[in-house]
Amino acid sequence: MKDLIAATYAPMHSDGSLNPDIIGTYGDFLRNNGVAGAFVNGSTGDFVSLSTTERKQLIEAWARDRPADFYLVNHVGHTNLREARELASHCADSVDAIGALAPYYFRLRTLDGLLHYCKEIAASAPSTPFYYYHIPVLSGADFAMAEFLKMATREIPTFAGIKYTQVNLADYAACVEFDGGSSNVLFGVDEMLVDSLPLGARGWVGSTYNHLAPLYTELITHYRTGNIDAAAALQKKAVRFVETLDGLSGFNGAGKSFMKELGLDFGPTRFPHRPLTPGNRESALRTLEENGITPYLSKLPAATT
Repeated sequence: MKDLIAATYAPMHSDGSLNPDIIGTYGDFLRNNGVAGAFVNGSTGDFVSLSTTERKQLIEAWARDRPADFYLVNHVGHTNLREARELASHCADSVDAIGALAPYYFRLRTLDGLLHYCKEIAASAPSTPFYYYHIPVLSGADFAMAEFLKMATREIPTFAGIKYTQVNLADYAACVEFDGGSSNVLFGVDEMLVDSLPLGARGWVGSTYNHLAPLYTELITHYRTGNIDAAAALQKKAVRFVETLDGLSGFNGAGKSFMKELGLDFGPTRFPHRPLTPGNRESALRTLEENGITPYLSKLPAATT
C-alpha cells in the first residue's frame, strides 16, 4: 500500500447508533480528494468504544460500499485475543489487509509476547496480509520495531509491514531500510509527514487525511520536485490545524465534529471524546481562515445533474 490512507471515523446517528448508510458517500469523498484507502476501526474510529458487533458492521459496510481501486484495512486488535481472532476471521475475505495494535490494559512486556499475539491473529486470516499497528503512546508496547521486523518476517507468513505511529525517526528509518525495504512501513504521525519523506516513506495513515488531503498531496509534490521550503510551510499549516481542533475539545471528538463543515455529518462521538460546540466550530473556522488553511480543506464533489 502507498500514498495517503485515511484513518476513518465511525459515523453515527443522532442517538449514538452506527450509521453505515453514509459509508458509500464517505468513501467517495475520500477518493475524490486523493485519498488511496481507509484504515477502519482504528483509534480515530473509536474502536475501544465500539462493540465487536459494531466493528463487524462497520467493516461490512466498507467492504460493500468502498470505491473501486481503494485500499481497505481493518484494525482487529483487542485486549481479548479471542475477540481479535474472531474479528480477523470475519473480515478475511473482504479486505486488503488487517492490522492489530498490542493489548493496552495488561500490557506486553517482551517482543516474544508481541510476536505470539500477532501470530495468533494473523493465523485467523491465513490469506490476508497482516500489519502490526505500532502506537506505543496508547498501547504501552514500546519496543524497537527494527528488532520486531526480524522476528515477524520470519515467523508470520502473511506479515506485510507496520503502521508506524511513533516519533522515533531513527527506528522508523531502520524499518524502512530493513531487508532492502521488503516490508511496507506506513508512517502514522500526520504532523511529521514531511520528516518521513527523506527517510523513504511512500505511504501514510492518519486522521487528518480526512480533512486536509489536498494539502498533503501538494506537500508531497513540492517535496518531490525539490521545493522543500513550500513543503515545510504546508506541514506547519497541518500542525496548526491539529493544534486548533485539539485545543477546543480534544482532537478525536473535534475532528469528527469538524467533518460536518466538509459536508459529512458523522453524528456524535462516544465518551470520553467531546464534540465541538457551535461556538467552537465558528472559532475553529476563523482560526483556519486566518492561517490560510481553509483553501486546503477536503471537499465533497460538486453535485451532478
